[in-house]
Amino acid sequence: MNKGQALLALQDHKLSVETRHLKQMFENDLKRAENFSITHGGITLDYSKNRTSDTTIRLLLALAQETGLKQKIDDMFAGCTVNTTENRPALHTALRQQGSRSIEVGGEDIIPEISAALAKMKKFCGDVHSGELRGSSGKAFTDILCLGIGGSFLGPKIVVQALKQYRRKNPKLHFVANVDGCHLYDVLSELNVETTLVVVASKSFSTEETMLNARTTRKWLLQSGLKESQLHQHIVAISSNIELATEFGVERDNIFPMWDWVGGRYSLWSAIGLPIALAIGFDHFEQLLVGASEMDDHFRHAPLEQNMPVIMALLGVWNINLWGSTSHCIIPYCHYLRGLPAHIQQLDMESNGKSV
Repeated sequence: MNKGQALLALQDHKLSVETRHLKQMFENDLKRAENFSITHGGITLDYSKNRTSDTTIRLLLALAQETGLKQKIDDMFAGCTVNTTENRPALHTALRQQGSRSIEVGGEDIIPEISAALAKMKKFCGDVHSGELRGSSGKAFTDILCLGIGGSFLGPKIVVQALKQYRRKNPKLHFVANVDGCHLYDVLSELNVETTLVVVASKSFSTEETMLNARTTRKWLLQSGLKESQLHQHIVAISSNIELATEFGVERDNIFPMWDWVGGRYSLWSAIGLPIALAIGFDHFEQLLVGASEMDDHFRHAPLEQNMPVIMALLGVWNINLWGSTSHCIIPYCHYLRGLPAHIQQLDMESNGKSV
């Protein structure tokens, strides 16, 4: 096909499909559900209820070939600049990569940095869970207050919510992003300053909403009896701005890194996921990374016609660009996944541009 021919062919094909009822498609192919589904890593994608035929999929795959999708997938995993609006890579995949295959950004291998951050997280979680790390009065932490917004808040909160059956009894986690003080005050009223650890997640350590809540919490810590010299025993930060974090009262050793090559909405796999590891244990956090890596490998290596993320993306083109669909309904099948629509909304819409 010549350049642009795949989309034209799809437009012509749509005319032949739009008169066919989905019920008729199932009647004509008794194995439709089986033929239009993919299973990998314990996850099944059933796309049989889209108004598609074998011809539709063939033409969509031709569109993928025409637009060089396979090369773009490889470019993303290699650390090329695929985020063109911000002129940087999108390497959330590197955060969960299993093995030591080097990935360079600006000529530097980032894998040692990732490994060091994970080791730091593992030690920190172990120290909190064992009681080795305690508050200023010598008491073990019973509660962790997580302050952030956007990707620094949604991802960790939703994963902790989703993996409820793996959560430890202690410490209990509390997430606050709302700048309406009522929410923060409600949470603080239930906490004991002696046994509370605060996690402030802000890349710049100047995000207005997060720092408003952080300053309010810092004031609460001091008014509840802590001295300035004791703040560092109750506050940790996930940030790239070490200077501002230390000025706030965070000990340098308790600042976990963030990197430019990870978009905030994809950052739960990084140190932003520290609350997840604190909630479910670092061993389970590692299993989460392994599962994500398995899907990454599938995305990178599976043939396009058997590639779950690719098929979902192509169906998005089919339904949006060809059929003019303006809504996408996401219905969690489990109460623990009730926060997933909000997270996917951010992942999908922000990746397409906030104006969209």
